[in-house]
Amino acid sequence: MKILFTVGGSQAAVFGVAPLAAAARNAGHQIMLAADEPLMAAAASVGLPAVCITPERMRYGQESLTATARLDALLELTGTWTPDLVVGGLSHVPRVLAARLGVPYVRHIWHIAPMARRDRAAVAELRPELERLGLAELPEPDLFIDLCPPPIRPEGAPAAQAMRWVPRVSQQRVEPWMYTRPEGRPRVLITAGTRNLMLDTPGSSLRKLVGEFTGAGADVLIAALPEAAEKYGAELGDVRIGWIPLDVVAPTCDLAVHHGGATTAMTLVNAGVPQLIIPDNGYGKAVAEAVASVGAAVVVDKHRPEEGRDPDEVIAAGCREILADPGYAARTRALAAEAATLPTPGEVLRELETLVAS
Repeated sequence: MKILFTVGGSQAAVFGVAPLAAAARNAGHQIMLAADEPLMAAAASVGLPAVCITPERMRYGQESLTATARLDALLELTGTWTPDLVVGGLSHVPRVLAARLGVPYVRHIWHIAPMARRDRAAVAELRPELERLGLAELPEPDLFIDLCPPPIRPEGAPAAQAMRWVPRVSQQRVEPWMYTRPEGRPRVLITAGTRNLMLDTPGSSLRKLVGEFTGAGADVLIAALPEAAEKYGAELGDVRIGWIPLDVVAPTCDLAVHHGGATTAMTLVNAGVPQLIIPDNGYGKAVAEAVASVGAAVVVDKHRPEEGRDPDEVIAAGCREILADPGYAARTRALAAEAATLPTPGEVLRELETLVAS
């Protein structure tokens, strides 16, 4: 069968859908990933065939696609390559596309935050198209695949087909040290994902945090964009900074400090790594609170600093607590073990095949 995968937003969306897309391709199905211009490099880095839906006039500017323009671009694309199935994520455009094409729609996301407000906004923007289809509301997915492990799914989340998280990141040449835990030293990973140059700590003093770790003998890794390595590398001292594959290094780490990205958090959970999370937005806060709810993380909200306490010290104290208390690692490993029992992408693919066959 022919499956159209659609993604938008950050590189994390590409990494999230890659395992299922790869499973479909390995099973002999034709797949196509429809993505915005900034995500094309990420798609290539994980070996997915991708088509850019960003109009040429917009590819190098600041203007972004509206929902209507995105739908028009996808309709043009599927006019010459009509899929048997559409797989989408947070955006509601793909479900309208599937309704227009008369094919099944699968929603594939890491469901962790309430989405009622996003749904209302999508209905308002896509109202003319919904009316043309004779629909009062967005059509329900034929299948909802949720990558969030059951223990941390939010209360009231819609019924879903659970799927095991399989870490996937951009691939480059790796080094032996990435696979090896340093002997006699804790290893700490710091990252702000792919959206930001560097982690924004409440005290704006990443250097101070790094100094605390290195002073205590820890091996510090900072997974960051190349521009961050060039800009900050010299001032951060004896640390490795730059492209560091989370899927490879995570199993060698004792602690990770990060921004609350779902892809980052689940890759670390998958490896049994306890986390200190400094959320950079509302979604990140939902991710952080979910992981912390099972005792696998400590959350520091930079928007609500503790009165009378230095923000840098709050972060440092949280890190010391995690490293000193083996319970954090034990609880994270327990969550990872439960997540590992969920159906694999290859097993979930059979549900997609059944949808099309029926």
